[in-house]
Amino acid sequence: MITRFYFLLWLKWSMRLTLCSLLLASAISLIITFILYFRLGMPTLNAQNLMALFELFKFWFQISWNGALLIAMFRSIKYIFNSCNSGYELKLLTCQSLAKSAQNEEFLQEIGYGDLVKIWRRWFMLIIWLVGAQMILALAYTLLFTEMTGVFEWFNIYWLFTFTLIAGYLSFILLSTRCKRVRLAKC
Repeated sequence: MITRFYFLLWLKWSMRLTLCSLLLASAISLIITFILYFRLGMPTLNAQNLMALFELFKFWFQISWNGALLIAMFRSIKYIFNSCNSGYELKLLTCQSLAKSAQNEEFLQEIGYGDLVKIWRRWFMLIIWLVGAQMILALAYTLLFTEMTGVFEWFNIYWLFTFTLIAGYLSFILLSTRCKRVRLAKC
């Protein structure tokens, strides 16, 4: 039952993270592409120029997705709390209930981004360590079983995003043990 909770929580989070980061990265790269198009004097849109604009969009998309992923990760952590899935939910304790005894726990009902800064830092560091561990395993696999000689021959933002999604699932399981303000509660 609790594994189903973590899976559903991860599924909602991963869909939100994917949509938000892709939309934000697309918007940023589209704006940059339009700015470059206008700065070049708005040449006529023939097949060759459209291909060049598409290549510019693809180039800036990969770069902007890195920043968009960080923004989407910060925004998405807010929505994992107070969401009931399979009879469980993650709750965020108030600062006052940390000083009180465990019987008098008070949970935040409305969570703002200011409440999440410390938790996001811990959660983000946990994801960094988990992605790093995956990178070590992927590099070992690459060196042992492929003809590639290094990580930069295959690693890009798409692999990073995949590793981040996998690490996100594991991080939700470890989050309540790493952060004192996060509790798993029945709903």
